[in-house]
Amino acid sequence: MAVTYRDIKADILGKITRGEWKPGSLIPGELELAETYGSARATVNRAMRELAEDGIIERKRKSGSRVRLSPLRQARFDIPIVRREIEERGAAYRYALVESEVVRAPDWVRARMGLSPGETVRHLVCLHFADGTPYQHEDRWINLAVLPQARDADFRSEGPNEWLVAHIPFSEAEISISATVADATLAAHLACAAGDPLLQIERSTRWHGRAVTYVRLVHHRGHRMTARY
Repeated sequence: MAVTYRDIKADILGKITRGEWKPGSLIPGELELAETYGSARATVNRAMRELAEDGIIERKRKSGSRVRLSPLRQARFDIPIVRREIEERGAAYRYALVESEVVRAPDWVRARMGLSPGETVRHLVCLHFADGTPYQHEDRWINLAVLPQARDADFRSEGPNEWLVAHIPFSEAEISISATVADATLAAHLACAAGDPLLQIERSTRWHGRAVTYVRLVHHRGHRMTARY
């Protein structure tokens, strides 16, 4: 039976908790671990990534991975599929594509995503509804240099959130949470009054150092977000 990333993660965690790998000690590299476990390097990479996310180990590109001197408790934010999020609340989900275009990335998008001058992106504006009520406004930019198939993808029936999950993983994510106020466009889309306070989430994902997508999500009034650690 093939060794899974869960098996590798559990074995490494066992070595750490038993004191075989002490706090601060260097962990063997991914290639060495792959040989030890008889698995693909990608399988080891996923196990190590989850251990880092759990605050058990610390990973640095040039100096390798080490057991943390003390475990780090981290708040964890899921990157949810909005359809599932709505359905898990017991509500009926509906999706609408508002705008779609392929354009040269504006300067602010290039700066935000780290793109070169002249690179093209797919720009999408979408709305997600729960029981017919506006739930989330999605303003998304997709890097066509990394995902050229997104140029012709049909987002009229399937949102980019689910499409991206099905087509590409991510190795890095950055999430910013802030308060915003509804301008005239957001007020019309989210069925609220201009000037109403709203929750805004900005999220960037990358794959091996290259920007995949940048999205700005604005939620309906009263939206609540929960983190776990």
